[in-house]
Amino acid sequence: MLQKYTGVVLHSLKYSDKQNIVHIYTEQEGRMSFLVPVQRSRKSTVRLVLFQPLSIVEFEADVRPKSGLHPIKEAKAWYLFQSLPYDPYKSAIALFIAEFLYRALKEESENRALFGYLVNSIQWLDACDGSFANFHLVFLMRLSRFLGLFPNVEGYTDGAFFDLLNACFVPSQPYHGMFVRPQEAATIRNLIRMNYDTMHLFSMNRMERNRCLDIINQYYRLHLPDFPELKSLPVLQELF
Repeated sequence: MLQKYTGVVLHSLKYSDKQNIVHIYTEQEGRMSFLVPVQRSRKSTVRLVLFQPLSIVEFEADVRPKSGLHPIKEAKAWYLFQSLPYDPYKSAIALFIAEFLYRALKEESENRALFGYLVNSIQWLDACDGSFANFHLVFLMRLSRFLGLFPNVEGYTDGAFFDLLNACFVPSQPYHGMFVRPQEAATIRNLIRMNYDTMHLFSMNRMERNRCLDIINQYYRLHLPDFPELKSLPVLQELF
């Protein structure tokens, strides 16, 4: 049955000489996998270039209930990028976030709030003129709300430790080794409180930013089953 979807592209890989598999987080049904033909003609109704990381597309697919791969019949851009594919720093962020979401988003059910968050975040990054060096950090902290992993900040006081395992701030050092010391815990709390419009007010040097990314990545790896090391992480840390 032909069905229409809007979705954010997470990942694509070669399936055969004629087709690629594309993983897309759709507004209507969450994460799904599709077959996209390798373009052979300019008149093709499905162009592979549309399915770049974090592209937002609308398309029609032949959905078969007992199949995990659904052929896409027609597709077009739902949102046209202004700068993201052409700015090396924004592109690096996009590759990292796409890989992160590909590993983190497993649900195959509708979550329009999460989809809206993804679309709004992508559009913000594409449209902003500068001061986006902390974008990926704020994005990941805010994403944790939608995945049920948002830390409990109620116990925070000056000098508190951040307990990575129990997702909360505690007044004394936990007995296990998965915690963040007070100075870095304060930085994590600041990131939790930020949004895209206020993050430029919080300045960090490259070492501090990379350390925060390591902490957030460790936090997700503790709480998401089988969450692997990300190939794009070192590239992002090198740029920022």
